[in-house]
Amino acid sequence: MNTETQQAKFNMEEGLSIAEARNRLTQLPEELGNSGALTVTRRGKPVLAVMSYDLFESITETLEIMTDPEQMAILRQSVREANDGRTVKWQNVKNDLRL
Repeated sequence: MNTETQQAKFNMEEGLSIAEARNRLTQLPEELGNSGALTVTRRGKPVLAVMSYDLFESITETLEIMTDPEQMAILRQSVREANDGRTVKWQNVKNDLRL
């Protein structure tokens, strides 16, 4: 299924009813792809989010970093360095690592 079809089928805001999600449960992994998500509704109100495992893992890892003060300090410092132009060319990194 192509990306346009996925987007047409799974508008996160509209979502699927619980009954529709139950009927299509075995098809959802292929339809969502590696980064898709959808809302499951009950009586038109969102009650669940169904997402690919890759997306779940990415969100979990991001939350782990964001809740770790030491990791966030390192990230902020890296952003400052990049904004100041203190970067290393990829080719130099590869050469240093003998890749």
